[in-house]
Amino acid sequence: MRFLNNKIEFPSVEEATDEGIIAVGGDLSTDRLLLAYKRGIFPWFEDDKAILWWSPDPRFVLYPEELRVSKSMRQVLRNCSFTVTVNRAFPQVIEACAEIKRNGQSGTWITNNMTEAYIELYKMGFAKSVEVWENNELVGGFYGLDLGNNVFCGESMFSKVSNASKAAFITFVQNTNYKIIDCQVYTQHLESLGGRSISRETYLSYL
Repeated sequence: MRFLNNKIEFPSVEEATDEGIIAVGGDLSTDRLLLAYKRGIFPWFEDDKAILWWSPDPRFVLYPEELRVSKSMRQVLRNCSFTVTVNRAFPQVIEACAEIKRNGQSGTWITNNMTEAYIELYKMGFAKSVEVWENNELVGGFYGLDLGNNVFCGESMFSKVSNASKAAFITFVQNTNYKIIDCQVYTQHLESLGGRSISRETYLSYL
């Protein structure tokens, strides 16, 4: 594990700890973030703490062709009043992801600095949001990065009504041509949709 300075660089991912931490410190400049994602690294840390950079092994991903949609979810998608859009409300989506309360978490890792950095990446064309609307109200969605290499790096999702984030994710996966969706770390929610673990080496081969 390496301590970063002002120079925009990262050590080899082989230097990561068993937990997946590869470096500490640095900043959230767009140049550093883009370099990180291109090398299979992402930031994840608590507010008021040093920035932690991760490259976990194994990596949790979803192959679009392996997407699982339950019978009940197919009925929801057919019968619900959701409208799904892309890149219509990126700032609102990332702010909602930061504000949503999650089981087992007392705060958010989406700090103000991180929010500003990803909004800047959105303006540059690298970050993307998917929104779910119901009666013209934003009720769910997620955001992530698209580096133009057939990999979508998912970051965070939120849902204010039942099944909204699932609707966003399923619709997005079914209507895009990515080879792989990077989910970073395991969650039961994404596993239910077809996510699985692959080796870090395999993940890096897609980048």
